[in-house]
Amino acid sequence: MIQGSMVALVTPMTADNQLDWDSLQNLVEWHIEKGTDAIVAVGTTGESATLEVSEHLEVIRRVVDQINGRKEAGADACLSVTPYYNKPTQEGLFLHHQAIAKAVALPQLLYNVPGRTGVDMLPETVQRLSKVENIIGVKEATGDLDRARWLIANTEGGFLILSGDDITAVELMLLGGKGNISVTANVAPAEIAQMCELAIAGRADEARAINTRLNPVHAAMFVESNPIPVKWAVAEMGLMKTGIRLPLTPLSEQYHSQVRSALQGAGLL
Repeated sequence: MIQGSMVALVTPMTADNQLDWDSLQNLVEWHIEKGTDAIVAVGTTGESATLEVSEHLEVIRRVVDQINGRKEAGADACLSVTPYYNKPTQEGLFLHHQAIAKAVALPQLLYNVPGRTGVDMLPETVQRLSKVENIIGVKEATGDLDRARWLIANTEGGFLILSGDDITAVELMLLGGKGNISVTANVAPAEIAQMCELAIAGRADEARAINTRLNPVHAAMFVESNPIPVKWAVAEMGLMKTGIRLPLTPLSEQYHSQVRSALQGAGLL
């Protein structure tokens, strides 16, 4: 089962915005060392929208090759975001994801992030899709715990309900969710891994204590659009360079002290 702390990994870039393969390799090693359970390569935080298809595939290939043999498998699943811009109906969402599941053998996690895509896959649609072979779970990034509670109660036990919202992730896991696809894990991998392990085990007080300490970091990672702050933070920690591609821009100077203070307060810098 895919569960626990899953880092939505940044994609390192040089100052002239070429992909920085050495830093990518070093980041993956760091996450393995710190106990991250899974790497989500080239997601939203990995700037999937600004990478060329060949670059996207090469990042995935390199990450899988590096990890394979030290975790249970390489690419265990793919994350399938709701189609944006078209404003599909719920039936359209169902048929779209069903068609992908039938065409692609790799297990799939649905990804619902209406703040990004402009379309909300309602819980009843997720429930229908949970019965489709090859669809194994959902990354629910709304932060709506009532929705998470409904999904956990109304899907089969093997269907994974994962958080895509760091601030509410502990509470989702305490409800029965199985993990967190995390932005904050880019800067606090050991802490997020421990927090997820405790929350999944139902050790609420201990998990919440870690989350309370990390709350300023969660907030700092979204002072501007993700992944602007987190890429600045990872670079500030000396783990990569500061490259980021248009239309994203480097973190505004007015936020530098806030992000740096959050990292320092959590003992990360």
